[in-house]
Amino acid sequence: MPPKFTEVRPMIGLAPRMITIVTAQELRENLGEDPQLTAWIGRCIEEIEKLFVKPDLRVVMESVAPDGAIVDHFDGRTLNPGHAIEGAWFILREAEHRGDSRLKRLGCDMLDWMWERGWDTEQGGIFYFRDVFNKPVQEYWHEMKFWWPHNETIIATLLAYRLTRDAKYARWHQLVHDWSHRHFSDPVHGEWFGYLRRDGTVSSTLKGNLWKSFFHHPRMQWTCWKLLEQPW
Repeated sequence: MPPKFTEVRPMIGLAPRMITIVTAQELRENLGEDPQLTAWIGRCIEEIEKLFVKPDLRVVMESVAPDGAIVDHFDGRTLNPGHAIEGAWFILREAEHRGDSRLKRLGCDMLDWMWERGWDTEQGGIFYFRDVFNKPVQEYWHEMKFWWPHNETIIATLLAYRLTRDAKYARWHQLVHDWSHRHFSDPVHGEWFGYLRRDGTVSSTLKGNLWKSFFHHPRMQWTCWKLLEQPW
């Protein structure tokens, strides 16, 4: 996974490592255990923990320099709380598969820190972008509430509660579940709207485009159903 090179600021991203983890997990679930899949997952989790997770700042970075340093620029400072929370539940899923308490702690830390960064304590919902040092964010939609971070947070909080029985995660799950269904859900035609203003009002009634596709929402419904179907 080479950095996207520029002479000014080469950077590497969280996304390819997350995609590798979940793809390998799906292959394993459908094709069976394989040492290569296990190695891919382990390598990507190790890189996420070493390069992107910053315990001193209680944050998971979206992009960093190749050595893991924070790039002090708009792009380098930008956080995507919902994306990091999605990565957290991939790691929690792996922790459950392996029975690994250290991975469980890593996944919970990632969820905890990005909930703190992302949850709007005034109006509810997950902010789309934040800045690691609370400086201005260049994307003008940074305060909007998009459907998919809420899908991923619903999964992550439910899985964290299943693995820890910590009442905090049950409370967070209830908060994000109820807020999301109250604001995103279309009671007339079904499915979810994709784009809300900060206060939860619908910005666009469009439900299908290049990005608002058939992925995050049905995966949330499927994954939570399967989690709740298992013995607790």
